[in-house]
Amino acid sequence: MRRRSTLWFVAPAFALYALVVLYPSLAGATSAFTDWSGVSGERRWVGLANFERLVSDSAGRAALRNVLALSVFVVAAQTVLGLGLALALHAAAGRRRWLRVAFLAPALVSPLVAAFVWRYVCSPAPDEGVNALLGFLGLDALQQDWLGDPSLALWSIGAAAVWQHTGYTVVIFEAGLARIPRDLHDAAKLDGAGARARLRYVVLPQLRPALTITVVLTTIGTLKLFDQVFALTGGGPGHATETPSTLIVREAFAFGRYGYSTAIALVLALIVAAVALVQLRTLREWELTR
Repeated sequence: MRRRSTLWFVAPAFALYALVVLYPSLAGATSAFTDWSGVSGERRWVGLANFERLVSDSAGRAALRNVLALSVFVVAAQTVLGLGLALALHAAAGRRRWLRVAFLAPALVSPLVAAFVWRYVCSPAPDEGVNALLGFLGLDALQQDWLGDPSLALWSIGAAAVWQHTGYTVVIFEAGLARIPRDLHDAAKLDGAGARARLRYVVLPQLRPALTITVVLTTIGTLKLFDQVFALTGGGPGHATETPSTLIVREAFAFGRYGYSTAIALVLALIVAAVALVQLRTLREWELTR
């Protein structure tokens, strides 16, 4: 009886979820196997042709390659930087509140607004942004076109993403640091462990759950990255900063190839799910090892 009453309470929420999420997702996924333009009512079943095109398309391959490289860079940089800032924040007890606000402030800014700020920071003009700072330091030879150079543009976008989202990582690691019992630090000190030894054998093992959350969430967010890329480079120069998200928008709304864009979206969703599941399983097993 209790189970039946519970189902009655769950049924309205599940029906709404099915109407808003499940049905549109499944209906959209079927478009990946058609040549629908997104405008006309005609749809022709093409099977796996859209997926074969993605594999053979240079823009599609570049998008997948770019987003994987960007994910590795952002996850590594954001994790290391977030951990360092969290440790510094944990040690600065008196100024913790203001430092926490300073670290988290970029994450509260709209991604598009942050991207336009970084367009100035990465401006090719010698008297603006990073180039102006390099010129002030007498390092004019290092001035670059940070967003126009194909070899630098992707990493400039990665730097913008790290700058904006590291605040979330700091909060997660700080919560993990707050959960470490003080007795463990005191016991390690009594055993003669220095600061480095305590960090390696006490702090880092206790931060494994926080590290799991950070790596998985950062990876998922980077694989879906769109705002910064669209506002900073639009996927250029060429396909140097193309990502699946920008390719989806371009194929659907610029070229009218809705079926092909849906195929890209479906592949991206499968990649995100697979990577997240592998990371969760691997990191959960790592958490249990000692």
